[in-house]
Amino acid sequence: MANFIDRRLNSKNKSTVNRQRFIRRYKSQIKKSVSDAINKRGVTDIESGENITIPKKDLSEPIFHQGSGGVREKVHPGNDQFAPGDRISRPPQGGGQGSGQGDASDSGEGEDDFVFSISKDEYLDLLFEDLALPNLEKSQLDKLVEYKTVRSGFCAEGVPANIDIVKSLQGSIARRIAMTSSKRRELKEAEKALTALESDKLDHLSEIKALKATIKDLKARINKVPFIDTFDLRYRNYAREAVPTSKAVMFCLMDVSGSMDQATKDIAKRFYILLYLFLTRTYKEIDVVYIRHHTQAKEVDEQEFFYSQETGGTIASSALELMVKVIDERYSSSDWNIYGAQASDGDNWADDSPLCKKLLLEKILPKARYFSYIEITQRAHQTLWHQYQEVAKQCGYFAMRHIKGVDDIYPVFRELFKKEEKSAA
Repeated sequence: MANFIDRRLNSKNKSTVNRQRFIRRYKSQIKKSVSDAINKRGVTDIESGENITIPKKDLSEPIFHQGSGGVREKVHPGNDQFAPGDRISRPPQGGGQGSGQGDASDSGEGEDDFVFSISKDEYLDLLFEDLALPNLEKSQLDKLVEYKTVRSGFCAEGVPANIDIVKSLQGSIARRIAMTSSKRRELKEAEKALTALESDKLDHLSEIKALKATIKDLKARINKVPFIDTFDLRYRNYAREAVPTSKAVMFCLMDVSGSMDQATKDIAKRFYILLYLFLTRTYKEIDVVYIRHHTQAKEVDEQEFFYSQETGGTIASSALELMVKVIDERYSSSDWNIYGAQASDGDNWADDSPLCKKLLLEKILPKARYFSYIEITQRAHQTLWHQYQEVAKQCGYFAMRHIKGVDDIYPVFRELFKKEEKSAA
């Protein structure tokens, strides 16, 4: 008989292979739990992992077991409380009042759910599975990775041209101090004793001779320690560092007029966070530009973008004009992959909506990789929505969707960035 012992290294006795097999097997339940979690968790926790709950009934498997078998006759005692045909409730499990937590079941079939945690990477893989950034064909050459040489500390081996003199001398001094400290201490004591004997009027000729011999020997031993040794040499170390040439800029445009309440801004913020996390899976370097507008547009930081209060009307073209200006000044379309996301409740000055359409078609979309517009409202669509519908008909990488509440964020996001199936040749 042969015994096989699995000695593979798995932290805390957890099998990575079994974990991945489990995730694949119950992927549908896990993805549903992840989809529900995106709308319930806090915005600041978006980059952490997630606790996944799967009902125990979904984990049950068919099993074989021994039946009673044979022909059996049972005699049940009579009673004065039930009549033939009455349904008898199942007795509570555990034989009485339990000490566990949770609500009791009136059917006596309570079951615990299976809960486990997934990491941030597993969470993002499940969150963005089957999604792709549209219009990436023009950016493929930009996604090459270059390398540059950077300083990376010191090492004990290298070529003479890379010797660091200061670091080597520091090592030499430290070594010589460590190797001769005890001898120097003995030498100091011997010299002190010699001085005392020589100043004494008594005859200490033999002792003085012995001390001088000791002092001479100690000095010789100290001088034998080399000034610098190969052990002391330190070389400047260099390493190759990846420099991504793929760069993206994400423009966040939002209406902050009086009609946009804080709840609507929070919905927009969750959408922007999903978009940013999604872009980080494709690009190494991402700039985020926040542009808020009412009748006038302004580039601001994140805090002011989401939480500043404004009153007045809405002119959406002001934000698009500022976006064009920022692109021309800082983000050349030949060097940057430009993405835009605009959130609004649909309010806009009616005469301004045609100008928004013109700006998108003539100045923004020819330079952008993708532009998405989400309208967060419970009302009927207004002129801005209708003008943007005409833009969507003319441009394949402009997308617009309607969001009514928090629960619509993730489904709409998946719809905007779902992978397009390639037609068979």
